Amino acid sequence: MERYQRIEKGGGGNIGEGTYGVVYKAKDKKTDEIVALKRIRLEVEDEGIPSTALREISLLRELQHPNIVQLRDCIQSEGKLYLIFEFVDRDLKKYLEAAAGLLDASRVRSFAHQLLAGLEFCHARGVMHRDLKPQNLLVSREGRLKLADFGLARAFCPPLRPLTHEVVTLWYRPPEILLGAHVYAPPVDLWAVGAILVEMVTKRPLFPGDSEVDELFKIFQVMGTPTEDTWPGVTGLQDWNPAFPVWPRKLLSVYAPGLNAAGLDLLERLLVYSPSKRISAKKALAHPYFDGFSEGV
Repeated sequence: MERYQRIEKGGGGNIGEGTYGVVYKAKDKKTDEIVALKRIRLEVEDEGIPSTALREISLLRELQHPNIVQLRDCIQSEGKLYLIFEFVDRDLKKYLEAAAGLLDASRVRSFAHQLLAGLEFCHARGVMHRDLKPQNLLVSREGRLKLADFGLARAFCPPLRPLTHEVVTLWYRPPEILLGAHVYAPPVDLWAVGAILVEMVTKRPLFPGDSEVDELFKIFQVMGTPTEDTWPGVTGLQDWNPAFPVWPRKLLSVYAPGLNAAGLDLLERLLVYSPSKRISAKKALAHPYFDGFSEGV
């Protein structure tokens, strides 16, 4: 670790908490570059490196893409594990908070395209992120958006096996997981993209639930309470309750007033109840919302 010098400032240089570790700003003394240093908590030293850290390392070594944060190095020192990442100025949540007024339509479209490009690259290589949210999307000064914090990411390959229920931060968690589905796939990430797209337009979360049931009801109040017609198989999910209140579906244009007709159509395809009918990242990139768009970052 002699090569990296932590940059101490207010708050001790801590620039964020990842899923499984604290992130610091540091300087690479060899190259003079600023890097992000993620210290992974090793709960019990003799148990070795946590599986979550090994998963993040192995996945990130494979995922080399302009819209995915780059893992530069990995060092084990004094019972601690350090992941060295490229340094990116801020996350999307902080970017939105710092922006004066709402983001212009071209910026929203650029971020949406970059998010989907990074995600499509992951999905094409058999990796789900499973924890997409504004805090896990980094934005550089040049406007480059990058997926980060792969602590909950998971490789998937058919046949799909049951996976952990506790994934994806509540506000971006899709209804199939909230209703107890154990077998799921890349569509979980696309639901989160829809919620993030609205947040980029309005600077407010779309479904800010404070518990799993409240989160479900927030979704139902906008998208309508699902039925076997709108979501075949929903009543057979583990946590479905026939006594759920029945809400009518609302117009998404009310919740994302800054989106044009093509953007609203893409949003409709992202926020589809049935995971099998949700648009894929690859098809989303080819959606008319991005017609004539070229990434100028």
